[in-house]
Amino acid sequence: MRAIFITGGASGIGAAIARRFAGEGWRIGLADVDSAGLAATATALSGGAETYEMDVRDRDAWVRALDDFTGKAGRLDVLANNAGVPMGGPIAEAPFEEIDRTVAINLVGVLNGARIGHAYMKRTPGSCLLNTASASAIYGSAGLATYSATKFGVRALTEALDGEWHADGIRVRGLVPAFIDTPLVRQSPHGSNRSIRETVTEAGLELSSADDVADAAWRAVHGEALFVYVGKTADRMRFAARWLPGKLRKGMRRQLS
Repeated sequence: MRAIFITGGASGIGAAIARRFAGEGWRIGLADVDSAGLAATATALSGGAETYEMDVRDRDAWVRALDDFTGKAGRLDVLANNAGVPMGGPIAEAPFEEIDRTVAINLVGVLNGARIGHAYMKRTPGSCLLNTASASAIYGSAGLATYSATKFGVRALTEALDGEWHADGIRVRGLVPAFIDTPLVRQSPHGSNRSIRETVTEAGLELSSADDVADAAWRAVHGEALFVYVGKTADRMRFAARWLPGKLRKGMRRQLS
């Protein structure tokens, strides 16, 4: 039985990926800081899941969790580096502790997963590292500067390891979702009384479902594309970044004005 280990697995995209792969008969490992959410997600899966209350910033916790999961599963076919936190608002007003936390979870946490997970994936022929980036990694998004910076880092890591790990037989793939209707978008950026969800819908942009991302994750793991884009906004930004960069730049300038 093939096995996938998913960070940020208590809700949202991580939980949806768990449901998608469990439905295909995979063994599931879930990691998150939310113990109640982990239990709820695992209970909802027909085959259950191994759960690990874990902060992706904690390298010792990574080793303990992967040792335990691979010891039980006997393999690690996919490591889904999915855990992340939102951060919005003008960077000039952002608390430094919020900047530090976002970088540590969204970027360093992914680096930790790649660095520590490599040894486990290398022992499973044809394994895959699946990183969750964002449409904010296509072009830096005004009002999301720190978040965009971390997701650009995830994108760069995915590209770098695609080359670096080829000789090890480890495939590397990236998900590039736009705005996904999860609990994260119901939060309000620092200094704002409007949620990310309200801002997105008022701008006329669509929200994709977490299940859409889970389907994209399945395609990414089994396909040849380095990145799989999810949602019309991601597709439009990818097109504009390549063919209409001036228009996209002006749009970002107007976004917070």
